[in-house]
Amino acid sequence: MRPLRALVLLIAAIGAVPGFAGEPPDTLERGRALTGWLHSGELSQLWKEIDPSLQTALGGAEGLASFRRRIDAQLGAELRVIREDVTRDGAFAVYTRTSAFDRTREPVETVWTLDAAGTAQGLSVRPKAASPAIEAPSRHLDRETRTELHLPFEGEWTVVWGGRTVPQNHHAVTVDQRFALDLVVTIDGASHRSKGEANADYHCWGRPILAPGPGLVVVASDGLRDNTPGEMDRRQPPGNHVVIDHMNGEYSFLAHLRKGSVGTRAGREVDTGDPIGECGNSGSSSEPHLHYHLQDTPEFGAGEGLPAHFRDFVADGAPVALGEPTRGQHIQPARER
Repeated sequence: MRPLRALVLLIAAIGAVPGFAGEPPDTLERGRALTGWLHSGELSQLWKEIDPSLQTALGGAEGLASFRRRIDAQLGAELRVIREDVTRDGAFAVYTRTSAFDRTREPVETVWTLDAAGTAQGLSVRPKAASPAIEAPSRHLDRETRTELHLPFEGEWTVVWGGRTVPQNHHAVTVDQRFALDLVVTIDGASHRSKGEANADYHCWGRPILAPGPGLVVVASDGLRDNTPGEMDRRQPPGNHVVIDHMNGEYSFLAHLRKGSVGTRAGREVDTGDPIGECGNSGSSSEPHLHYHLQDTPEFGAGEGLPAHFRDFVADGAPVALGEPTRGQHIQPARER
C-alpha cells in the first residue's frame, strides 16, 4: 500500500505565519479532542477549532474533508492509541499521538501544533517511518555575513520562524530562503487584538520597515492588495517587496509590505535605517508580518540563501553583538536609530 503522504500545514516558503496568543490550555486534552474529531469524521466540530491560516492551507472545509477521505482510503480506521506526547516548540505546544490503524502495519503519527489559545495552527498525519522534512543543503553554513546588517524595524518584534533547522524554521527546506525570518509584533503573547479578522487588528500592521543595511534598491514592488487575514495570494508569493543590493554579493529581501507604502524605487540608494515601506499582508501571507531573507542573487526564487547575522540587538532581554535570531525570540535594536 502506498503510504499516506504527510500533510504538513505549517505553511511552506514565503507564506503564512501562525498567530500568537498567551499560555495554552491542557495540551494533552486538547490534542485528544482534535484527533478524536479528525479520526471519527466529526469535521464540522473540528473546523471551528482550526486557525484561518490553516483552513486556507487545507483548501477550505472541502479540503479537510478530502484529507479525511485519504486517511480512510490509505490508513483505514484508528484501532488503538500506542502513546501520546506533548512537547514545546518555541511559543507553541505540540501534541503527537502514535496509533495503530487497520490498513497499515506501520504506526501512524498524528501531530497538532497549537497556539496558546489551543487553536490548531498545524497538522500532519503520516506513518512514523516516513522520512521527515530535512533542511536544504547549503554551501554557506559557515559563511560570515559581509554586510553590516541591523534589524529592519524599531521596537520589539517576535520571531515566528527563524533558525537553521526545520522545527525552528519552515523556510529551511528551501534553497533560496534557507535562513529566512518571519516576524510579528506581540502584546501579551498575542499577534492581534480581538479576533484578528481585520489587518488593522494586528500589532505589526503599518509598522515602518527599514533598510537593514546600505545598498542599491534593485526591486521595489508596490500596488498588490493586502489579503484579508486567513487568505493568501499564492500567485504573487512575496507580495509587495523590496530587494536591496548590498554591492558585495548579498541581497536583502523584505516581503509582504503594505499596499501603497513602498516609498522607494529601483535605482535609489539607501542607507541603514532608511524607511522603505510598512508591514503589510500582501502576497502568500495569511496575516500581517515581515518576511526577511538574504540571498546571493536579486531574483526571487533563484539563487541560494545566505546566513544573516545582525549587529547590536537584544534577544529576550540579553544583548547580542552579532547573531542570527531564532524562533520564539523577542528581539529589538539595542538602541533606537
